[in-house]
Amino acid sequence: MAATKSWTLTDVTHDLWVDHFHIQSDHSATMDNRPWSIQKRTLRGGLRDGVDIIEIDNGSLQFSILPTRGMSIWRGACQGTFLGWQSPVRGPVNPKFVNALDRGSLGWLQGFDEWIVRCGLDSNGSPGTDVIVDNNGNPAEVDLTLHGKIANLPAHYVEIQIIENDPPELVVIGHVDESMLFSPQLRMVSTIRTQIGSNRLTITDEIVNIRSTPVELELLYHCNFGGPFLEEGAQLKLPIREVAPRDKRAQDGMAHFDTYQGPEPGFVEQVYWYDLASETSGKTLAMLRNAHGDKGAVLRFNKQELPYFTQWKNTAPVSDGFVTGIEPGTNFPNLKRFERDQGRVIRISPGNHYSCTLDIDIHVDPDSVESVENEIRKLQKSVSPLIHKKPHKKYSPI
Repeated sequence: MAATKSWTLTDVTHDLWVDHFHIQSDHSATMDNRPWSIQKRTLRGGLRDGVDIIEIDNGSLQFSILPTRGMSIWRGACQGTFLGWQSPVRGPVNPKFVNALDRGSLGWLQGFDEWIVRCGLDSNGSPGTDVIVDNNGNPAEVDLTLHGKIANLPAHYVEIQIIENDPPELVVIGHVDESMLFSPQLRMVSTIRTQIGSNRLTITDEIVNIRSTPVELELLYHCNFGGPFLEEGAQLKLPIREVAPRDKRAQDGMAHFDTYQGPEPGFVEQVYWYDLASETSGKTLAMLRNAHGDKGAVLRFNKQELPYFTQWKNTAPVSDGFVTGIEPGTNFPNLKRFERDQGRVIRISPGNHYSCTLDIDIHVDPDSVESVENEIRKLQKSVSPLIHKKPHKKYSPI
């Protein structure tokens, strides 16, 4: 078994918090002579004041984890290619500056500028009302805000690990609780890892029900890309069983739902729902590919864990947030009541957990991009895609 070195940076239970941490490779001892480093620091000034950031550099891929913001991944780069997008929000934003109820419960957007951010855990998707059982055992109507709470909750436990495999692995573990008295009590145990010299990072999340009664779970990975992956002529490549527009606005773009235009002033978002083809094991993938086919961002996941896929187009001018979201999840980000009626809301019994893994691969040469396209073509051959021209009652509350 490979040796593991570990450092605890945050442990609220034991009143432990490390403000600054830095470790890097010993160049003379590194197996493939690739320099790597892990650094933790606390940001100061503006809306980012007080945000903890852990910066990982594996020698090829760099990315920043935000324990203060639900273990989101802020920005990154792979061999010099930028990963993320240019949000109008100057972040990362300390959650204390986010009012989830603002502008009709759209306040989540006040802190939205990450490359990869989770939506959930008790709910995600559109704001609206739901009916719960209150502390007196009676039905009560409550307001649900956009995309839930987990992205604006800090980790109460953070650990760094170096696993001395060949090649070594750099690992960050964070525990985040979404809990309230007389309400769902969920703990996310998140493990984010990458190998030295790799173009891949892996997110594995275990969602634990720490309440004595069953709880519901909605979880979606909002993976956001601007340039250079997103540009006029960029394409979303994925093996389609079914695809449907969310609404009339998305219906207007069905002729080119998988292709992107350049920045357009006044662009109104378009959203598409997907059921993807997969291997018999459930493994599937999706790739955002730039127009020239020499850059591709790939998500790999298992439909047994993340069965639903959402595409969000927001090709507004760069100053307004030129971005697309490619989003595997346990549900579609509709109103929770609708998703529950469709059987897409997970229930976790007391003491049990739900686990899922998401791999993100970055390709910056045409040969590797073409190789991924061939994987997708092979899966597509197993099924003829069903393309709904209008919103479908299975996918949208119409």
